[in-house]
Amino acid sequence: MATTIKDLAKKAGVSTATVSRVLNNLGGYSPEVEERILNLAKELHYIRNDSAKNLVKQFTQTVGVIMPVTATSYYGKIVKGIEDYAVEKEYCVFISHAGVDGNRLEETIQTMVERRVSGIIIFSIYLSAEQVNYIHSLGVPVVLLSTIDEQQQLPYLKVDDYAASYAAVDYLIKMNHRRIAIVGANSQDKVAGLPRIQGYKDALAAAKIAENVDWIQAGDFTFDSGRRAVDHFIQNGIELPTAFFCVSDEVALGVMSACHKYGIPVPDEVSVIGYDNSDIASMSIPALTTIHQPFYDMGYQGCKLLIDHRKEKVSKLMPYQIIERLSVKKIE
Repeated sequence: MATTIKDLAKKAGVSTATVSRVLNNLGGYSPEVEERILNLAKELHYIRNDSAKNLVKQFTQTVGVIMPVTATSYYGKIVKGIEDYAVEKEYCVFISHAGVDGNRLEETIQTMVERRVSGIIIFSIYLSAEQVNYIHSLGVPVVLLSTIDEQQQLPYLKVDDYAASYAAVDYLIKMNHRRIAIVGANSQDKVAGLPRIQGYKDALAAAKIAENVDWIQAGDFTFDSGRRAVDHFIQNGIELPTAFFCVSDEVALGVMSACHKYGIPVPDEVSVIGYDNSDIASMSIPALTTIHQPFYDMGYQGCKLLIDHRKEKVSKLMPYQIIERLSVKKIE
């Protein structure tokens, strides 16, 4: 079996990105690392003609899809959009996961290149500048969905999370809410966390509503994040906000579930707005008002961009809209 970049990385005790940089003479490594990798390449009979760049030139009609290891309810819609366009063009779809927090991303990309995919779609994983350099070194086309890279070098399709969050909070303000909490956002998440938090803060500031530290309840976009936020208010005797802006529909359901446990009626006592418009939004009781993200279209158009415009780097902000249901009540 031919030696791969992954094999060299394992033997050398470095990342696949470092091996790729050495083999492609891109810099960013010590002379000692370079010598170790080149000696290993010779020792293990690494054949340059079998490198990723040459494999890409002999691509198969296959689209690689890389997603986070943690499944959420909207991933299926993105994948269906990708698959529908791929089938139209007689392409196959190969799906893999990038590990916890994307820790296996480079390894997964390398595996896909070895399988001679014609291009790769990555969604909901933030890419560092180093990872983008690694992708460039392989010469494989990549499109990002519902995410961006650190320097925004790769083409992407996503909703403007800042603007959508601002709109959600502004909607609550127009429903006469002044005590509004944000629930479930991770402030370390540069893709979906920080922009949504900033949109929330700026909407409050525009309405001259002072921030309250108790209203910012961090989390990881999950059901438990929403449940824990309500527990925090009740168990610490903190006055409840009149409205919760939840950064995902799953968080919103966690808030509504906890409210039910404590006998707090939604929306009569507290209003709840979600984010995503996943299938569960219309199934909840009461039905959830939420921000719609066009996940199917994102997948379909992303696959179209990858297959039909391989050499173009065209990014696009996808439209969002507020879907009004029954979980928000205007304060009279």
